[in-house]
Amino acid sequence: MPKPRSIPSPKRCRHLIVVLGDQLDANSPALADADPGQDVVLMVEAPAESTQAWSAKARITFFLAAMRHFAAGLRERGLTVDYLALGTHTHAGLDAAIAAAARRHSPDRLMVVEPGEWRVERLLDDASRATGAPLLVLDDTHFYVSRAEFAGWASGYKQLRMESFYRWMRKRTGVLMEGGEPAGGRWNFDADNRESFGREGPPPGPARPTFPPDAITRSVMEDVERHFQGHPGKTGRFDWPVTRAQALGALEAFARDRLPVFGRHQDAMWTGEPTLSHSLLAAALNVKLLNPREVVAAAEAAWTGGKAPIESVEGFIRQILGWREFIRGMYWVDMPAMAQANHFGHRAPLPRWYWTGQTRMQCMRESIGQTLELGYAHHIQRLMVTGQFALLAGVDPAEVAKWYLGVYVDAVEWAELPNVAGMALYANGGRFTSKPYVASGAYIDRMSNYCRGCPYRPKESTGERACPVTTLYWDFLDRNEREFAGHPRTALMVKNLQRLSDAQRQAIRDWARRTRERIDEL
Repeated sequence: MPKPRSIPSPKRCRHLIVVLGDQLDANSPALADADPGQDVVLMVEAPAESTQAWSAKARITFFLAAMRHFAAGLRERGLTVDYLALGTHTHAGLDAAIAAAARRHSPDRLMVVEPGEWRVERLLDDASRATGAPLLVLDDTHFYVSRAEFAGWASGYKQLRMESFYRWMRKRTGVLMEGGEPAGGRWNFDADNRESFGREGPPPGPARPTFPPDAITRSVMEDVERHFQGHPGKTGRFDWPVTRAQALGALEAFARDRLPVFGRHQDAMWTGEPTLSHSLLAAALNVKLLNPREVVAAAEAAWTGGKAPIESVEGFIRQILGWREFIRGMYWVDMPAMAQANHFGHRAPLPRWYWTGQTRMQCMRESIGQTLELGYAHHIQRLMVTGQFALLAGVDPAEVAKWYLGVYVDAVEWAELPNVAGMALYANGGRFTSKPYVASGAYIDRMSNYCRGCPYRPKESTGERACPVTTLYWDFLDRNEREFAGHPRTALMVKNLQRLSDAQRQAIRDWARRTRERIDEL
């Protein structure tokens, strides 16, 4: 299939409408009044967007395939689209491509919906100044609350916590509300959604829908293999939804088949089961093929229709209406400081096996292996496996954030960075989380079967069979004892540490030092 190429400008170019790779919203305010006779839509496959965070092939494929399908849809609507595909232009970065397009089309104005990344917002400002064309930035109506509305909410709190925001959002929207009270009599059913599978493992369940690549997607896969040969991961198993119709099909299938059993085991993990009952809708949401309102409405309808229990529905809606909106707001309130946050002063490099999955630690091998294969891992694998290990090992938060941004198909910076800096690494010192999320290997053993196939033992903290997670957990507590002893959410962990003898603590320190020295060999 031939690649989309740039096109001549209309006789008069009123607006050069820049559509970014995570703004594939047919109802975008930037497209609302687009006139084929006067306006040009610009879309760019900029190689630098896949190298500034060293992106895995599945992630690159997802974005470019979704972009090419979206551009085809715009053309079907009669709009004029200037699409710069890989191999059809020489611009490495988005800014250079915009400047060149402005020279081609001589627009009266550049127009764009506010981007989802602080860096890109600066880049667009620079492009506008370089071209001399004024830039109109429109509010992103995809989200429930605007950046200004969130900042207004946040100004009323000394402590910023998602739970307060989530309740405010429930009342504001009426979602899962009954006469001013929360549906089911509780705001939060999280305590009911933390069960493991037990020794027998997950019961048989409905498979997630797959979307075999069509001709457009196959052409993207060929381009990715050609232009990004040295990047991690593979394209061979790519089957993500890349069109609006496919995304709606994925939403319908989740609400019907997997939402009813999602809740109880949403934190559980199991070897060879990368997706379980999770929705896998974040990628489609984050490039705006889906609107969060329709996702929330589908989940709420499953509950009101008696097809899914409140525990599952509330837990899922909290992720969309609560956490997703909250971290997006926090990103814009705290940038650019969030990107430099390093509460513990960690400077260690990222272990090499984060890019290969080649480690003897079964939990890491499983979580990273599926990440590189599919571009996906669920929230507990990200938080309590790959994220926690990086925190305990003292890895530089900036390196960890770039890895997360590069390897997941759903990764956009407004979503990824707060989750890494705030949740996984506690790099911002508890700005919006109440404690570091750390645990010994016993947690992973309880929530998965990973430890059964591992040469390391989760209960051992020293010696050749010691679980590196357990060793580094106790060492992390030891190194931060004073801070954690005075924190109500971590004081109990410190009391457990203080039960160890001086000799035991010194042995842990010594073995932790050895573990860090040979971290690439674990």
